[in-house]
Amino acid sequence: MDLERARQWLGTALGEARAGRDEGGIPVGAALYGADGALLGRGHNRRVQDGDPAAHAETEAFRAAGRQRSYAGTTMVTTLSPCWYCSGLVRQFGIPRVVVGEAETFRGGQDWLAEHGVEVLVLDDPACVALMREFVATHPSLWNEDIGHD
Repeated sequence: MDLERARQWLGTALGEARAGRDEGGIPVGAALYGADGALLGRGHNRRVQDGDPAAHAETEAFRAAGRQRSYAGTTMVTTLSPCWYCSGLVRQFGIPRVVVGEAETFRGGQDWLAEHGVEVLVLDDPACVALMREFVATHPSLWNEDIGHD
């Protein structure tokens, strides 16, 4: 994966994460790009806004992309390491590449994805790290709810 393109695509996901934060939700954003580089779908975590525990950023981007005959060559871009639920979505539909903005705050299933042939690129993006650190510090109980901790 071209690093410059990955950072550009991460900008789309980061914009979504900020939109989620501004709506009072969890600041995680994602985007699904096609093999030709076209943006297929974008979204942000809407668990709080919609009261829907399945409305993760990656699933929202996936839904926004609509039905695809094949996910060959696509790239899921997410501001935060994907949880097990979203990692399962990547595997289920054969999305071959995941770009991760940061994995410091949370490390989901990215190693499992890599072990199963998914190309995983972690960018360690400072803006993604700062966004999540601020959120975790100011909303610890909401964060723990989101990652399934008591």
